Amino acid sequence: MRKSRTLVAVATAALLTLCLPHTASAANSAPAIEAFNAAFGKVTSFTYKLHSHEVQGSDVQDRVYDYSFMKPHFAKTLIESGDGRGSGGVWAGGDQVSGHQGGFLSGIHLKVDLHDHRAVSLRGYTIPQGLPQMIVATYADTKGTLKQMPGGKIDGAETALLDLKVADPASNGGVSEQRLWLSNATHFPLREIFYADGKVVLDQSFTDYNLNANLSQNDFPF
Repeated sequence: MRKSRTLVAVATAALLTLCLPHTASAANSAPAIEAFNAAFGKVTSFTYKLHSHEVQGSDVQDRVYDYSFMKPHFAKTLIESGDGRGSGGVWAGGDQVSGHQGGFLSGIHLKVDLHDHRAVSLRGYTIPQGLPQMIVATYADTKGTLKQMPGGKIDGAETALLDLKVADPASNGGVSEQRLWLSNATHFPLREIFYADGKVVLDQSFTDYNLNANLSQNDFPF
């Protein structure tokens, strides 16, 4: 009997040793993430507006972007209002952006690094980081504690709220908490807020979705 108990204890310890590292490294999961992934799998191209408020130190940036996306990796933005109005860029995968500035320089197109200061927002966010699928993926991939709860209504739409308490804010641009509201109808994001040291450093809303945009590669001149 004693030998049997010893074998069971050893087997149990071995099983825990195998399971614990896997659990710790596993991606965060939530029904809202699974619902978004299923919905995203059914669309091929879409457009939307991204209303963004960013804070970096004492600097503030408010912009409205017109976004277009086509699978597998084509994205285009145009700054409709705010700092840099009239500027735009196209990302076709990889580490470069083809873009132009607003105003009298709008006819000059350049290819620059994805993280070039002319191609990113105040807090350094790139064109692909503004895509719904990239945003939802951060809640699955960032280490921390993720919870889902009812999010109430946004513009009349019932939502699910994802709240992520980040394990290592220093590796996440100083952001310690991320909150994302997703529509219960379309499962696409409607609003997102980032907090750093208890202060809001990003507040963005997603409006005017067209999930059947019927775009082609000609809509993404690179």
